[in-house]
Amino acid sequence: MLRYAPGDTLAHRLDPRTKLTAQAAFVTVAFAHTTPVGLLALTAVALGLLALAGLGPRVALGEVRGVVPFLLVGPVVEAARFGPPWLVPADAVAPALASYRTVLLLLLAVAYVRTTPVRDSEAAVARLVPGRPGRLAAIGVGLVFRFLPLLQADVARARTAMRARLGTERPVAERVRLVATAGLGHALGRADALALALRARCVSWNPTPPPLEFGRADAAGLAFSAGLLAWGLLP
Repeated sequence: MLRYAPGDTLAHRLDPRTKLTAQAAFVTVAFAHTTPVGLLALTAVALGLLALAGLGPRVALGEVRGVVPFLLVGPVVEAARFGPPWLVPADAVAPALASYRTVLLLLLAVAYVRTTPVRDSEAAVARLVPGRPGRLAAIGVGLVFRFLPLLQADVARARTAMRARLGTERPVAERVRLVATAGLGHALGRADALALALRARCVSWNPTPPPLEFGRADAAGLAFSAGLLAWGLLP
């Protein structure tokens, strides 16, 4: 489940602002160096960051497995033609590299979510963006991080219930419709309950955030981010 998991890894001990800076630097490099060599180097960096978070690539990839089929279809669609030669492999190279780059970014996002408490993420965003816009952005971040695992659990329960009722014997289109309908119904119900809870608790624009403090590990993390950013800005 894509949510925070307590731990004592180096990534857990880093300030969330350090991790957000590293993500921004990684994104800059990913869009600046789109060649196979550049993406291969980024793969090594991503695997190293996953190791610092105590995550294996298989586990992290399993958290975003729902997106992978769409990333695989993109290059095939780009290479397909409605007439001879029907398929142009060269046209699939650029989309395939873009899809692979997206996978690397998703793996880094998984590492961040698994090692950062939601309240720390809210506090980091609120401090990086001053005033009410920052508080509004922090509320949005907190809602996404808290709401998404619930939606994933609802869809998983719907699939389990369908399998228990021999739903796997139905056509694929009908199975997709049943799971999507159940997931949408749960999402709307949770959204209504969330709106009521927010009104009942009088959401504050000036809450008491958790303490955030840079340490020695953060200094090394910021230096690493600066190096990544310099690599991304170099031709």
